Amino acid sequence: MKFSAQEEYGIRCLIQLGKAYKNNKALTIPEVSEAEGISQHNAAKLLRVLRLGGILESERGQTGGYTLTRPPNKIMIGEVLNVLGGRLFDDSFCQSHSGAIDICTNTVDCSIRSLWKIIQDAVDSVVNNLSLNDLLGTEFDFFSKINFSHIEETKELK
Repeated sequence: MKFSAQEEYGIRCLIQLGKAYKNNKALTIPEVSEAEGISQHNAAKLLRVLRLGGILESERGQTGGYTLTRPPNKIMIGEVLNVLGGRLFDDSFCQSHSGAIDICTNTVDCSIRSLWKIIQDAVDSVVNNLSLNDLLGTEFDFFSKINFSHIEETKELK
């Protein structure tokens, strides 16, 4: 399972804007582009998607740029991922993966759908409990805030 480049770069752009928010500063497209090493075209596209999704606001003019619509601790990563790319699995999943026929032959009873639902629930339990603020520090800071004990328990079972 992979997250898209749009989701990864979008979160990286938001980290830059989260740091700027703490300094009460707006960032321009060139500033975000340079900070993250992505093209201005790509940065503009990502910032537009995030603005349309209600996560960013923009102001034109000499002192303009992009800012967060609310504090970083009020922006959940699950919301960001939904704006940037949508959920991995939702109820319409089986309607769009039907092959050569209109509706999947396993629509009524499908163990694969159950698997995707379990995976989506696990992802949601992480990303809906992480805020942008959690990602603004160092990697060490992040891991010291987050409890990943269930991952260690899984490794021990193998």
